Amino acid sequence: MTPSASKTRRLAALALFGVAAVGPIGYPLWLAYKTRHLEDPKPPEPSEWPGVSVIIPAYREREVIAAKVENTLQNGYPGPIEAIVIAEDKETANAARETPARVLGEGRRLGKAGALNNGVRAAKMPIVIFTDANAMVESGGFEKLVRWLDDSSVGAAVGEKGIATTGGESFYWAFESWLKRRENRTGTTIGATGELAALRRDEYAELPENLAVDDLWLALDIMERGDRIVYEPGARVSEDEYPSTGAEWERRTRIVAGANDVLWRRRRLLVPRNSPIAGQLWGHRLVRQSFGPMAHAGLVLIALGSMRKSRLARGFLALHAFGAYSLVRQHRARSSGRFGHLAAQVLFLQAVGIGGTFRWACGDRPALWPKPERVLRECDDSEVLSGRSSSELAAS
Repeated sequence: MTPSASKTRRLAALALFGVAAVGPIGYPLWLAYKTRHLEDPKPPEPSEWPGVSVIIPAYREREVIAAKVENTLQNGYPGPIEAIVIAEDKETANAARETPARVLGEGRRLGKAGALNNGVRAAKMPIVIFTDANAMVESGGFEKLVRWLDDSSVGAAVGEKGIATTGGESFYWAFESWLKRRENRTGTTIGATGELAALRRDEYAELPENLAVDDLWLALDIMERGDRIVYEPGARVSEDEYPSTGAEWERRTRIVAGANDVLWRRRRLLVPRNSPIAGQLWGHRLVRQSFGPMAHAGLVLIALGSMRKSRLARGFLALHAFGAYSLVRQHRARSSGRFGHLAAQVLFLQAVGIGGTFRWACGDRPALWPKPERVLRECDDSEVLSGRSSSELAAS
């Protein structure tokens, strides 16, 4: 290789590293510096509690819907509360009618955005809370969200998502929670949680029904009209870990493709002069989920071409080999150790970013997708809600 070619390769590697490092390193460092002297905002204490309509979209959830309705109505909210199930298959609708919930739907699948629109139209209470059928909310979670809406500058309050698992995605959710908590100190977060969010019914703008990622669109609606989204780590919601690596790949790449679709449709908000949240959209979303992983892939290709002469390249590739080995062990339900789990998780998320970006570029961002029947699973004492440990980490 000629000196000029070697220099070009080094410059390309530095440029790619810079892009790849923005999401996991650059943006968090910038956020930590910006919020170094800021404290978490304090919620107001309402003098009276408004009525709440809890909207639960449900498709193929017949085994879990009764537990979800019970979790909703027994959550301990101090004001009036109703549960509305938007059932998009007949089996789920029949199961939901055995509960105290109001049940909407004719067994026809609209997708989550369409279900939320129908739920808000039917809601009788001034506050609506969106929550998924398989997402169990810790006691008191609704109260902790709704109190924020006593502040007129707050357009929505979102909770903390965790995964009920013996291993799973604890690192990812700890990192995500840290980002949202730091963003919250700046005034607003874009990290809306579709599994648990509260807002005023009369401020809801109907969602386009062809969305694959409804929570990001909703967040942009709220912030574009000048309101804030607050993150409440005390309102925790837990979901089961996905049953297989393949199912998790399908879900995550679909989310990346859908989020890119939302950002493309709302691309004017990516321009700093048009939007005070442009930095968050780039750092928290676009670079982290698409540009960073693509740059990472470029670094791997450069390392492959340099491995004979570069110890750094060989070390870089060895870390990836370790991550791939650990990922295979996890796929086969074998322990890979703490560092192996972390390496596998990082490698998997980078691959998801690449796969999701290609899905978006190919137009594969469905609002409706094949979904297996949800199975009610009993949790044992060895399982934890990763969001609990992540909120402790986020306090730093």
